[in-house]
Amino acid sequence: MNENRPIEITEEMRQAMDSARRQGLQTDLRTLAARIRADAEGRYGSEPPGWQAGVEWTLLYIENLASGLTKGRS
Repeated sequence: MNENRPIEITEEMRQAMDSARRQGLQTDLRTLAARIRADAEGRYGSEPPGWQAGVEWTLLYIENLASGLTKGRS
């Protein structure tokens, strides 16, 4: 490769990079949700009312956000 010529980044390469970034974010969000779920298990009985609903809402929100990162994309 000649160092004097810049590398051309094609639209296909840009799309592949964007897809990889989205998939990485999706994995990170799902890992976060799994960690929250694992930490919350067994605590519901000892926490104030509404805490479980808040955790469940947060997990649903994270999963929807993760799913939306790749929805309608190939």
